[in-house]
Amino acid sequence: MRTLVHLSDLHFGRLDPAILRPLRRCVEEIEPDAVIVSGDLTQRARVIEFEQARDFLASLPGPQIVVPGNHDVPFHNLYARMRVPLRSFRSFISEDPEPYFEDSEVAILGLNTTRARLLKNGRVNLHQIARIEEHFCELQRLVKTVVTHHPFDLPEEYGRRKLVGGAHKAMAKIAGCGIDLLLAGHYHVSHIGHTATRYQIPGHSAIFVQAGTLSKRFRGEPNSFNVILVDGERIAVRRYSTETDDPAFYPRAEETFSRTAEGWAADNDSTWKRVPYKALTRHNSLKRTNMDR
Repeated sequence: MRTLVHLSDLHFGRLDPAILRPLRRCVEEIEPDAVIVSGDLTQRARVIEFEQARDFLASLPGPQIVVPGNHDVPFHNLYARMRVPLRSFRSFISEDPEPYFEDSEVAILGLNTTRARLLKNGRVNLHQIARIEEHFCELQRLVKTVVTHHPFDLPEEYGRRKLVGGAHKAMAKIAGCGIDLLLAGHYHVSHIGHTATRYQIPGHSAIFVQAGTLSKRFRGEPNSFNVILVDGERIAVRRYSTETDDPAFYPRAEETFSRTAEGWAADNDSTWKRVPYKALTRHNSLKRTNMDR
C-alpha cells in the first residue's frame, strides 16, 4: 500500500499562517510515502513568497513531487515572465519542474502546464505527451500518476475550455499507456471522478482528483487537501478540510474506486460521503477502514 498526500494552491502571500502548524501536524500524522503539490505555491511569484513556500515544504516529509502553477510565473515583471518564467521556482523549490518518482508500487510524473503567454491558462505540448509515453507505456503493475496544475478533466458542467490546453490529444496517450490517476488543482474546488464520463475511450477510465486551496482565496469551500491510498486494485481518496474558526484539518469525505476491465470505477457504496471523524483520527485507522472493509 502507498499513501500519497496531495496539496495544491497554497498561494503564499495570500495564505493564513494559522493553518500551517495544524496542516504540518496532520501531514506528519498521516505518514505519507510521498507528498505531491500541484502548483500555485505563491500568489505573485515574489522571492519572499517562494522563500516561505520553500521553508514550509522543507518541514514536510519526503519524497516530494512539486510542479509549478500559473501564479508561480512572474506577472508584473514582463521580462522575467517571458525570458526566465521559472527562475524563482527552480531556485527555491526544485531545479526540475517536471519531476518523476517511482518505487515498487507507484510511478508519478509531474508536468509543467504553465505558459508565459497564457496568463492563467495552461497547456500540455507534444514533448510532454512523449514524456508520458517514455515513462509509462512500458511500465507494468505500477499505479501510474500524472500531476499537473491545470486539469485534464473536470465535472461535466465545466466546458472544454476550462481544461488544460491539449487535453484531448494527450488523453489518447494517457489511455494508451494506462494512466490510473490524474491529479491537479487551479480551481480551488475539490472534486473526484473518472475520465470515462467525458472522454469515453474504450477500455480506459482514469481517476481524476481535483484539490482545493490552502489559501484565503476560497471558492465556496474551506481549506482542504487530499489523501490518496493506493492498494493494487483499489484506490481510496479522502478529503481533509478545516471548518469555520478552526484551522485544524480533519477527514470529511471519501470515495473509493476499484479496477475493472474498463478501467477504474467508483464503488457502489462510495459517493464522496462524509467520514465519521472519531474512527479516523489516526493513520492506522484510515488505512484499515478504507482497505479492509
